[in-house]
Amino acid sequence: MKIVVDAMGGDNAPMEIVKGAVKAVEELDTDVILVGIGEEILRCIQSLGMSNLPKGIEIAHTSQVITMEDEPTSILREKRESSMAVGLDLIKDGTGDALVSAGSTGALLSGATLILKRIRGIRRAALAPLFPTEDGKGCIVIDCGANVENTVEYLTQFAFMGAAYAKSVFGRANPRVGLLNIGSEPTKGDTLHKEAYAALTELGNNKEIDFIGNVEARDILMGAADVIVTDGWSGNVMLKSFEGAGVFMGNAVKSMFLKNFKTKLAAALVKKEIYEMRAKLDYSETGGSILLGVAKPVVKAHGSSNANAVKNAIGQAKRAVEGGLIGEITSYLANVK
Repeated sequence: MKIVVDAMGGDNAPMEIVKGAVKAVEELDTDVILVGIGEEILRCIQSLGMSNLPKGIEIAHTSQVITMEDEPTSILREKRESSMAVGLDLIKDGTGDALVSAGSTGALLSGATLILKRIRGIRRAALAPLFPTEDGKGCIVIDCGANVENTVEYLTQFAFMGAAYAKSVFGRANPRVGLLNIGSEPTKGDTLHKEAYAALTELGNNKEIDFIGNVEARDILMGAADVIVTDGWSGNVMLKSFEGAGVFMGNAVKSMFLKNFKTKLAAALVKKEIYEMRAKLDYSETGGSILLGVAKPVVKAHGSSNANAVKNAIGQAKRAVEGGLIGEITSYLANVK
């Protein structure tokens, strides 16, 4: 298997991207194609103490880079030879099996939709990160930013794609699907959410998904559902809020345990548990958000990804390929009455 990695995307590119790719090859039993400016990638390899490319790593040289200031549509116009565009071409033609990029979200969405194309029948692609839960299993939230304006059809398709992802990659035999709302009652929310509730209920009655009803944001981390369906605006706000809360909690715990000698001693006694809690709140442990609905697996890594986050994003892409994610989504759609 070969995972294509956009070496020039993200705040810490290319050094942390290259470092993460090397870690992935060493630890995850996969090959990597690093796409980007060859000279810069080779300098990063040399700075890691390697005189030659490690076994399992290839370089696909490109001459352009998409920046955060570029218009998303530039990937198809002015930046067709960028690392992101070439990376998408490589998985489209079968040279690679999946793509990982920490670059511009807008450009990646545009490129994946227009270069790879959507799966037949899917109206909109959606970002689906994995949120941590109290039981340790995690919860897929879809959509988290790809679609600000939504329809009932989009939300029902998000439900199918999220359930397919939970089944094929995470082994959930009958994923519980919930709709993010401001209350658990069927009458809660605006017109879109009331109509979506009715449509998802019908799908549940037809045994096409296991719809459990509305879920409030406070219950998501408690493991209320395996898949949470939401519009992209609400999902993105929730995602960013959670990331901020995680940083806040981590800093608060650190300050508490460094307060005096007594708290430092207590920290030493629960060091293992502290690291376990921090790992649950750390986005880098998940890797990124998979883009569901396009014809090949694409993982959007966080813009500030470090090497560990990149390695885990590559692992996420690898599991999507191994689990037959695209085939599972196609199968779900074929079974819709």
